Amino acid sequence: MPQITKAQARLAFISPKFNLWVLRLVSWVLPYWLKRKLYITQIDVADIDRLVEVYKQSQMGRLRLVLAFRHPSSDDSFCMGYLLTKILPAAARRHQILLKSPVFAHFLYDRGIPLWAGKIVGWLYPKLGGIPIHRGKADRLGLKTARNLLVNGQMPLAMAPEGATNGHSELVSPLESGAAQIGFWAMEDLVAAGRDEDVLIVPIGIQYYYVDEPWLSLENLIHELEQECGLVVDRQDSIVAIRQSDGRPMRKLLYDRFYNLSQHLLYQMENFYAQFYHYQTPERPSLDLSISRTEISHRLQLILDFALQVSESYFNLEPRGTKIDRCRRIEQAGWDWIYREELNPPGSLSTVSHKLADRIATESDLRMWHMRIVESFVAVTGSYVKDRPTIDRFAETTLLLWDLVAQIEGKQPTKRPHIGNRRVQMTICNPIPLSDYWDRYKSGRREAKQATIDLTQELQTAMEGTIDRG
Repeated sequence: MPQITKAQARLAFISPKFNLWVLRLVSWVLPYWLKRKLYITQIDVADIDRLVEVYKQSQMGRLRLVLAFRHPSSDDSFCMGYLLTKILPAAARRHQILLKSPVFAHFLYDRGIPLWAGKIVGWLYPKLGGIPIHRGKADRLGLKTARNLLVNGQMPLAMAPEGATNGHSELVSPLESGAAQIGFWAMEDLVAAGRDEDVLIVPIGIQYYYVDEPWLSLENLIHELEQECGLVVDRQDSIVAIRQSDGRPMRKLLYDRFYNLSQHLLYQMENFYAQFYHYQTPERPSLDLSISRTEISHRLQLILDFALQVSESYFNLEPRGTKIDRCRRIEQAGWDWIYREELNPPGSLSTVSHKLADRIATESDLRMWHMRIVESFVAVTGSYVKDRPTIDRFAETTLLLWDLVAQIEGKQPTKRPHIGNRRVQMTICNPIPLSDYWDRYKSGRREAKQATIDLTQELQTAMEGTIDRG
């Protein structure tokens, strides 16, 4: 995201204005985009018939649908678009079922996406029926709009209960309760209107694999990061092992280099925060490969916690909740100081007041940088690659290190390097009917809270069940 140097008018709500012609254009471009821009050459869907059936029932007015999909990557939305516009209609035709146009879904997206993705995305998402949500606060208007479209819209509602990408195909982050809560709100509205439709949540798994194991490309990326970090490494043994396709030595050699790179970056960040932000660096052994994964993981969590504290102290926030919760509150606090209510209408402040507001906006953006570092690493455990050193896990974690270096160097983090062609496995799980929880939910405030927790846990279990760990 470009550095912000000026205060701006508050972020207005972007109303969804679905346009069928825009959807048709996107549907036409999407296969090319997946193949040429995202290097996704194949998308397979398990149990697509489940989605065909519930989508048909939804179009017949018998139920309302929430499509809850996994969110390991920023590419997930494109995969969901291909699922709904290409794979689902084709599967329906095989069963001689003709789904009515449009076959798509309204979807929730982070209000911040148009800020870094650009004006085209800011124009496109509303035309596709997207609903912007501020993740760091109770966004009443966004949630009200989503609730109304789920109850009365022509299409289902799609959302990612993980809230943000975690960079790990084989690791589901703790789910937020939004999918369950918005489903129960829809049930309330349906009951109040005397309608008998049920609300179903359909969990959808998404997992990425490399088509051909691109070990040489991965080695090149690790070497590039080593150079960026000032590490001098003899890479000849790794290249020879890769070219000889000698799996075990190759993985051991690359893992040692990856692990050394990870330690080096960790120590650089510790020294940075110790020198300039008074971080109390834990006593550490010398930089070698004998340091345990537990030690690395512990040190990583300490420095991530401190980085959040740097942002929180500036915005005067208490460090409450999970790291993800803290990231969302910091983001919202930063936006409140950058996108100002008093700048509506433009020119309403004096020149001096506006320049002071610009200074606060610049400082707020700089303080949010520490939170952005943490965002990329909230799911990193220190053992993800060691437990199963597959090319997929290797690449995912190395790309997270690339994200860190990109953040430090001020690069555009969305322009990740290409490692190899990928295929995607999507899994349609058994739908979860909210009617199973409804009697408990309507029994009282405490029961409603517990029903929401239990439903979210069932959704979490379903999503974890879609992961193929070999």
